[in-house]
Amino acid sequence: MTEISELDLQNLRHLIGGFDTTHCKMDAYAQQATDSEVKQFFQKSAQSAMQSKQQLMQFLQ
Repeated sequence: MTEISELDLQNLRHLIGGFDTTHCKMDAYAQQATDSEVKQFFQKSAQSAMQSKQQLMQFLQ
Protein backbone atom coordinates (compact mmCIF):
# COMPACT_ATOMS: atom_id res chain seq x y z
CA MET A 1 0.00 0.00 0.00
CA THR A 2 1.25 3.46 -0.77
CA GLU A 3 1.42 5.90 2.08
CA ILE A 4 -1.18 8.62 2.30
CA SER A 5 -0.35 12.20 3.11
CA GLU A 6 -1.25 13.89 6.37
CA LEU A 7 -3.87 15.97 4.54
CA ASP A 8 -5.44 12.87 3.01
CA LEU A 9 -5.51 11.22 6.43
CA GLN A 10 -7.26 14.25 7.93
CA ASN A 11 -9.77 14.29 5.07
CA LEU A 12 -10.47 10.58 5.53
CA ARG A 13 -10.98 11.05 9.26
CA HIS A 14 -13.40 13.91 8.57
CA LEU A 15 -15.38 11.92 5.99
CA ILE A 16 -15.50 8.78 8.13
CA GLY A 17 -16.72 10.80 11.09
CA GLY A 18 -19.39 12.42 8.95
CA PHE A 19 -20.68 9.09 7.66
CA ASP A 20 -20.66 7.69 11.20
CA THR A 21 -22.71 10.64 12.44
CA THR A 22 -25.10 10.29 9.50
CA HIS A 23 -25.51 6.58 10.19
CA CYS A 24 -26.34 7.20 13.86
CA LYS A 25 -28.85 9.95 13.06
CA MET A 26 -30.59 8.03 10.28
CA ASP A 27 -30.81 4.96 12.51
CA ALA A 28 -32.34 7.02 15.31
CA TYR A 29 -34.83 8.60 12.90
CA ALA A 30 -35.78 5.15 11.58
CA GLN A 31 -36.45 3.92 15.10
CA GLN A 32 -38.75 6.87 15.77
CA ALA A 33 -40.61 6.73 12.46
CA THR A 34 -44.16 5.45 12.52
CA ASP A 35 -44.79 5.45 8.77
CA SER A 36 -43.33 2.30 7.17
CA GLU A 37 -42.11 4.09 4.04
CA VAL A 38 -40.37 6.79 6.06
CA LYS A 39 -38.88 4.15 8.35
CA GLN A 40 -37.56 2.21 5.33
CA PHE A 41 -36.08 5.38 3.83
CA PHE A 42 -34.13 6.13 7.00
CA GLN A 43 -33.01 2.51 7.34
CA LYS A 44 -31.67 2.51 3.78
CA SER A 45 -29.95 5.84 4.39
CA ALA A 46 -28.33 4.49 7.57
CA GLN A 47 -27.15 1.39 5.73
CA SER A 48 -25.73 3.46 2.88
CA ALA A 49 -23.81 5.69 5.29
CA MET A 50 -22.36 2.64 7.05
CA GLN A 51 -21.26 1.13 3.74
CA SER A 52 -19.57 4.38 2.73
CA LYS A 53 -17.81 4.55 6.10
CA GLN A 54 -16.58 0.97 5.74
CA GLN A 55 -15.28 1.64 2.23
CA LEU A 56 -13.32 4.65 3.46
CA MET A 57 -11.96 2.67 6.43
CA GLN A 58 -10.30 0.29 3.95
CA PHE A 59 -7.88 3.06 3.02
CA LEU A 60 -6.56 2.99 6.59
CA GLN A 61 -5.68 -0.71 6.55
